[in-house]
Amino acid sequence: MKKKKYAVVIVTYGEVERLTLRNLWPSTRRIVKVITRQIVKVPKLLIYLIADYRSTRHYIDWRLHNYESTLVDTNRMQTMSITNLISRSSREILSSVEVDVFDSYYFVPPYLEDTLSDIQAEYDGVVVVPMIPVESAFSCGVACQIVTDIYGDHKFEKVRLLNKLWQDEQLHRIYTDYLFQKVDRAYVDKGVRKGLVLVIHGTLVRDRAGNPPKVFTGLNETGEFFDMMKQRIMDDPRNVFHDVKQGCMNHTTGGEWTAETVQKAFGEFEAEGYDSVVMFPYGFFADNSETEYEARRLLEKSPFSYKQYIRCINGFPPFAEWLASRIIDQIAKLHTIQGTFERLQNTKHVEAHAEN
Repeated sequence: MKKKKYAVVIVTYGEVERLTLRNLWPSTRRIVKVITRQIVKVPKLLIYLIADYRSTRHYIDWRLHNYESTLVDTNRMQTMSITNLISRSSREILSSVEVDVFDSYYFVPPYLEDTLSDIQAEYDGVVVVPMIPVESAFSCGVACQIVTDIYGDHKFEKVRLLNKLWQDEQLHRIYTDYLFQKVDRAYVDKGVRKGLVLVIHGTLVRDRAGNPPKVFTGLNETGEFFDMMKQRIMDDPRNVFHDVKQGCMNHTTGGEWTAETVQKAFGEFEAEGYDSVVMFPYGFFADNSETEYEARRLLEKSPFSYKQYIRCINGFPPFAEWLASRIIDQIAKLHTIQGTFERLQNTKHVEAHAEN
């Protein structure tokens, strides 16, 4: 029997690798079309004006501070790690199927919709892996919409989308292991108060009219994820922190965003007499302009005598191993679902033939 072919698509937002206005313009326009328009009604003409203004602002700011995004390079590295792990895995399902892994992006090429369109005819199914732990209309919701646009009524038969990663206790364990490996031990035994800020993308709480957003923002999930991680960190025997606070990176348009910002966390730690603050962006699987540039700059400007930025999980081997295992689980489920569909179709075919 011919083996089924499955594609795995590792997808994230994507940021320009080479900083030029020509590269920023199309990327920012896509962001406004896909994300901003879910929050605020933006006339078509204004999309270009808003996007081009943002592009120019980012270009000047990033150029002045010599910032270059590592997001796409990191996502490619993660894709390669997952490819190698899947190819070396001894899981039974992999003896029955062929698997290829691709990287893709929402806002820079190769775009997710182009990748899915290109592989649709060649592969029997696809596992889409949004590289953000907490779901919302602005993260995995983008992937869901693109999957629906490409696969239509066949999406449940052809596609599995990895989700609810934030609930996985294995991820929580990997995060705490990584965190305590990276903490600078030189300050552990000193008599200073040490605080931890867990950075995540903020969410819209109320729109401009003061109403709950009409789109799914992942607000409750964001809060629950933080509570789980804080409890796990504080209960860990390796813990060196006296307190853990949420630090949201918010946008400035669309209404009221989450109140637990990075700035608020710093202000509370300062008022409580903390000498040392560590920052870890747990709400992202790869460093990007919001983490290694914006959040890190806030940390550098903070008043604490000691501060440490711990990069995203990025290339941590146990993280790649965990994610590869979750992906293989979805390949197995997809294979089972398709087998069920095929048996039902064959049964209907036999029944129809018998009636004739």
